[in-house]
Amino acid sequence: MEQRERIINAAIDEFESKGLKFTMDDVAKRLYMSKKTLYTVFKDKEEMLLAVADYCFAEIKRSEQEVLNNSDLDTVDKIRQIIVVMPERYQNIGLNNLYQLKDKYPGIYKRVENYLETDWDATIYLLEKGMEEGKIRKASIPVIKGMVESTIAHFMSSGVLVDNGLSYEEGLNEMIDIIMKGLVV
Repeated sequence: MEQRERIINAAIDEFESKGLKFTMDDVAKRLYMSKKTLYTVFKDKEEMLLAVADYCFAEIKRSEQEVLNNSDLDTVDKIRQIIVVMPERYQNIGLNNLYQLKDKYPGIYKRVENYLETDWDATIYLLEKGMEEGKIRKASIPVIKGMVESTIAHFMSSGVLVDNGLSYEEGLNEMIDIIMKGLVV
């Protein structure tokens, strides 16, 4: 593993355990590295956090490809999984940690929002396929996309899940259950 990736993974570990309160010194200590070496790779914490966001979303895209290529899943299962895909490595980051980004690092938060709003090609493909196969009812894809994006943005920008004792993963799974099954029993 190259040095940049090692630093990113250490920053993720620190973010998981301390939220945004972690320091560059914490990352350096975790890696048994000098801060001087750390600063040769990242000029500051914000640059490192941007790299973490890029790295995490690249991993999410890899996980999406795994879902798409999984021949054991039918179209409905693929839709369910691709919308809430979260590599296991990032399930412990904690929503309250993501929520902190909005005020302290608005540029990073904006990048995360941008990732959520773009690159829906695989999901749109699966939704269209599910509708063609008759496995899901015909619905407006822009409405579905808007519902998912808005829900995720709300989860990230408010304390609704934290205040109600729910993890980000639990919130996503509840959202997809409601989208896929509705509310009617």
